[in-house]
Amino acid sequence: MSTRYYRTVGALALVTTVGLSLAACSKDDKSGDANAKVTITVDCPPLKTDNGGKSLEHWNADIAAFQKAHPNVTLKSVSVGSQCDNPPDFTARLQGGTQADVFYGYMTDLGQVLDAGQAEDITSYVNASTVPYWDNLMSNIKAPYMDSGKLYAIPYDAYSMGIVVNKNLFKQAGLDPTKPPTTWQDVAADAKKISALGNGIAGYSEYSAGNTGGWHFTAELYSRGGQVVSNDGKSASFNNDMGQAVLKNLHDMRFSDNSVGEKQLQQWPDLLTNAAAGKVGMYIGAPDSITAIVNTFKGKFSDWAMGPMPGDSGPAKATLGGGAGYFFKKGLSAAQIKAGVAWVNYEKLTPGQGQLDYASMKANGLPVGLPQPQIWTPGSDVQKKDDDLKKANSNLDLADYGQFVNNPITIRAEPAQAQAIYAVLDSCMSAVLTQKDANIADLLKGAESKVNTLLNEKK
Repeated sequence: MSTRYYRTVGALALVTTVGLSLAACSKDDKSGDANAKVTITVDCPPLKTDNGGKSLEHWNADIAAFQKAHPNVTLKSVSVGSQCDNPPDFTARLQGGTQADVFYGYMTDLGQVLDAGQAEDITSYVNASTVPYWDNLMSNIKAPYMDSGKLYAIPYDAYSMGIVVNKNLFKQAGLDPTKPPTTWQDVAADAKKISALGNGIAGYSEYSAGNTGGWHFTAELYSRGGQVVSNDGKSASFNNDMGQAVLKNLHDMRFSDNSVGEKQLQQWPDLLTNAAAGKVGMYIGAPDSITAIVNTFKGKFSDWAMGPMPGDSGPAKATLGGGAGYFFKKGLSAAQIKAGVAWVNYEKLTPGQGQLDYASMKANGLPVGLPQPQIWTPGSDVQKKDDDLKKANSNLDLADYGQFVNNPITIRAEPAQAQAIYAVLDSCMSAVLTQKDANIADLLKGAESKVNTLLNEKK
């Protein structure tokens, strides 16, 4: 789960590295005609409002360039709203079979997609010939889209979470924004100073509704060395000292000095709206949350910087990571699957083009420099190539993300059945942020029982 990552892509010359001729069908192609016309729909295009419409213009230009390179393919965009995978809407589309042919999904979505019978097995279509940099993608972003050795989606985005700080408010509070807090103790101390500025400013802001509270609880539990579900996936594993520490820290910040502000029960847009308005000193998030602040809520990139996930009295033990990919709808023909694979490779997974065409993005006034997507194997040639292209074309201040980039934290994936678990944990987060007499032990005990029931029901 992440904030929507607003893609910015550029128009390019014809692709020479796709390694797939869509006019050439393999013997398993059901189309029957090597030159047959094929149409596919793809969801999650940029919104009309992203970067003043420039992002959508570039997406459409890329579609035109792709279709010129593959004249037998017609590609149509389908918008699904400001969040590509708003969980209730996503589930409704799956149940109704109304999703696009090539449809966006979180790393945690494979289970419900398969349960709904809505994904094609694309294992035989994805390899180093059809996706030349496939072997350079990190294995841990492929695994969430595989089941019993079969691949059902192509990952193209991955993120990890850190602490996002408002540079202006840090300076006003006498703090150094180039040195974001590295421990939860420091977060509390800095939040107190920032909230003392008054004017409705929250020194630190937190989610607690719409599954986002459970998402952040998980990230903060990971940072202390904990985990939400046991290694065997059979039971909850957060009803312990580390889980209590997460909730106690937030309860103290709310009711000791109110450094988290009085506006609670926040969902995804609420926190970012307040942040864009200059009312939030810090929050936990991925780099793309800054993009959302700018695109959706009219903030400024220059107001924000990032550091690594805080830890308990020292560097974080781990941070939560996640991401997104494209599934292929059940029932597509071989020709449609090949077309979809070629499009995802063209648009998402080739340095110097699509979402990674930093030169074109810069030339068209689009932001370049955020430390995302985190998809390439560290130290690989393709990662270096991608990093060099980004640095050469950056129009953001890379120093704002230096602490985050230069102090990597071990990344842990979201738990299985993440959305259902997050919904349960929302109640713990909302209680400690709204009830002065909240009983943390009882909250965790009750959530543990509910999560154990969820896990047992799945067996």
